[in-house]
Amino acid sequence: MSEHYPRVRLYKNKLVGGSHLFIRESVSITLYMRRSYQEVVQQVISALEAYRHKLGPQALGWYIDPDSGDWEQLDDKSWANLRQMLLTGTIAQLWLRESPSETTGYEVLYYGRLLDVADEDETSVVSFRLPTEYMEEHGPEQVRELALELATELPFTTGHAGLAFHFPESMLGTTERIRDLSFRHPGLDIPGVHFESLSIGTRVDGVHWLNFLGPPVLGELGGATGLRQRLHSPSTAVQELEGERAVVTLGKWPEAGDTEQGHTLPEYRELARVLEPWLYMGRARFSGFSEEDMRRWERRFLD
Repeated sequence: MSEHYPRVRLYKNKLVGGSHLFIRESVSITLYMRRSYQEVVQQVISALEAYRHKLGPQALGWYIDPDSGDWEQLDDKSWANLRQMLLTGTIAQLWLRESPSETTGYEVLYYGRLLDVADEDETSVVSFRLPTEYMEEHGPEQVRELALELATELPFTTGHAGLAFHFPESMLGTTERIRDLSFRHPGLDIPGVHFESLSIGTRVDGVHWLNFLGPPVLGELGGATGLRQRLHSPSTAVQELEGERAVVTLGKWPEAGDTEQGHTLPEYRELARVLEPWLYMGRARFSGFSEEDMRRWERRFLD
């Protein structure tokens, strides 16, 4: 177990090929954009290329083919084809991974929405994942710099970066295996960007290590100055960004916390109380969670 978070390594047995790493802890960098996909596609491509440049093309070696729905190897030719399909509006979503069979920690998910005909709470989203081993090798400051680089490429409304359970989100029944761990380690998020992007609107998707805030939420908080005045933890920093946006950083490292050891993440709880009126609540129930579990998990930094 790391000083800051647990090692999560849960495997799935398959009929062919033995067991495969299925659930692990990773770092998630997720940006929600209250824009239609046509408005953000070029910026999304720029952010994807920044991720690939920073981590190397091998980090995303496979993609879901939009026509067949099968995993295919991602090379320069297929990447150029995907870029063109995004630019022409032929596709508005991507799923890229390092491995088609295992959860290695490297992954990108993108869902572009057509807001002029969509529900008022739909929003486009892109989520970048990387393994905690990368952060341990290069340090949390380099991960923070990467998150800021990706965020500045995008016209985000809200967003975050921090620890998360990492698993194939399209696989049903997965979350029941992490129920107990999620309550013990409240700093480990349970992501679900596909479904959240259908209903989150301009709300804030919980509290994390890095918290990206833009209009309208930041304005309603009195801007970066007003937000800074409400936060008193010595390890919390509020940094202004261009475009009336800001990022709130909770400590040098992302922390998972451990309720069994009394590590309840007071900095996270302080920010959660400030952001409570704007927090995204009322998710659909996770597999293996009761309705009471869901409300308890969503309010884990509030109650």
